Amino acid sequence: MELYSFLRQLADSWALLALTLFFVGMVGFVFRPGSRVAQKDAAESIFRHETRPATADEKESR
Repeated sequence: MELYSFLRQLADSWALLALTLFFVGMVGFVFRPGSRVAQKDAAESIFRHETRPATADEKESR
């Protein structure tokens, strides 16, 4: 079997399976229970100190 045919079969079968499992895993990771708080915190982090500057204690905790 020549190299091109082997790599083509590998990409058509196992690579497709691996990428599909990776995609399903990432979707599962994003929608796992308990991730809503972390995602909301990350989404709103740029607005955290919009009205007043951060205090020294807030800067040290991050």
